[in-house]
Amino acid sequence: MFTGIIEDLGTVEKLVKENGNLHLTFSSSVTNELKIDQSVAHNGVCLTVVNINDNEYVVTAIQETLDKTNLSALKEGDIVNIERAMKLGDRLDGHIVQGHVDQTAECIGVKEEDGSWLFTFEYNKRLNNITIEKGSITVNGVSLTVVNSKINQFSVAIIPYTYQHTTFKTLKVGDKVNLEFDVIGKYVKRLNDLRS
Repeated sequence: MFTGIIEDLGTVEKLVKENGNLHLTFSSSVTNELKIDQSVAHNGVCLTVVNINDNEYVVTAIQETLDKTNLSALKEGDIVNIERAMKLGDRLDGHIVQGHVDQTAECIGVKEEDGSWLFTFEYNKRLNNITIEKGSITVNGVSLTVVNSKINQFSVAIIPYTYQHTTFKTLKVGDKVNLEFDVIGKYVKRLNDLRS
């Protein structure tokens, strides 16, 4: 489990394709605190640390993960949002995040608004995911509050701190992002669907 509060930015150092898997090597300031078998969210995707060497660590993404997330678009030198799994008993500063990406979305708008930014995203409505006004959403692993909720579109307001300390500072129109919809909302929607 994660909270959606980003700890660090990681840099892609190396990408190695092996059959349907992609081995990703990252450098990060939290590398020296990691252990093999630990879960770490990368742009909101929960991956297991499989190797650590000095200030770099390796995780592996299977084909299904590559098909459903933006990890397949990464290149050496790209940066990603990093969050280690939360500890039992810690404060939950964001919201409950599983690290299981539901689908991707495209950034369709970036608007500066007097010191903050409004980012708008559009996603495929055929997957039946929903947002609600003032509900939680995870974008590339960042816990955010939905504004301007529509059937397949929503916006999020980004404060300067979040902008500077996450990949939002590099995000532009046309970029693909990972979405994890609110877990409680997903269960409620599923129960309602089963009753229909």
